[in-house]
Amino acid sequence: MNLLDNIDTKRLPEHIAIIMDGNGRWAKKQGLLRALGHERGSESVKDIIRTCNRLGIKNLTLYAFSTENWNRPKIEVDTLMKILVKQLRKELSTLEDKKIRLNTIGNFDQLPTSVRNELNAVKERTKDFTTMTLTLALSYGAREEIVNAVKNISDKVKNNIISIDSIDDLIINEHLYTHNLPDVDLLIRTSGEHRISNFLLWQIAYAELYFTDILWPDFKEQDLYEAIISYQKRERRFGKTSEQIK
Repeated sequence: MNLLDNIDTKRLPEHIAIIMDGNGRWAKKQGLLRALGHERGSESVKDIIRTCNRLGIKNLTLYAFSTENWNRPKIEVDTLMKILVKQLRKELSTLEDKKIRLNTIGNFDQLPTSVRNELNAVKERTKDFTTMTLTLALSYGAREEIVNAVKNISDKVKNNIISIDSIDDLIINEHLYTHNLPDVDLLIRTSGEHRISNFLLWQIAYAELYFTDILWPDFKEQDLYEAIISYQKRERRFGKTSEQIK
């Protein structure tokens, strides 16, 4: 039986975020170079984007490259950037056909000019699409995001643009990279690691967490269905009691 039959399409998570982990380990297990693991991982990216689109998931955020990833060997970083540009060019027609808007979060200044140009071009071409928002977290770190938000808010307080007493969750949200996105409902991490790794720390406050041993290049449609089924079996209380929810 197809796992899709077990999914309640009326209770889908509005926002799924994925820590795509395990490309390097997948390549090592196959006796291949790490670069080939990243190439294979890009196939999983395409598969999951298409699956989310078919299901009707409104927001998908992928942790593509962290601020810490800049510390990896230069040849691996360069390879990742080349793969990103290639995939953006390759998948633009699909994004346009499926009416998927490309969004990005992170420190753009650190990205190579060629990558920034390609991202900006695709974002411009897809900016009016509303079927689904695909967000790539690139050169992204949640702590850096929160520090920047604090600095921006402090500057506005200093210049009497906002009062210190008006600072609340909404004000902070407005100053995050994700100000145009809803909070995460389901966070998935592949490869067997049980860490958040500095990803969307504010936005996952009430997210359901799903960890799988599957390495990212092997994570496919049926694996996403399993994660969603697990999500739908859980009771989301948001600090309330079960009786209040019912």
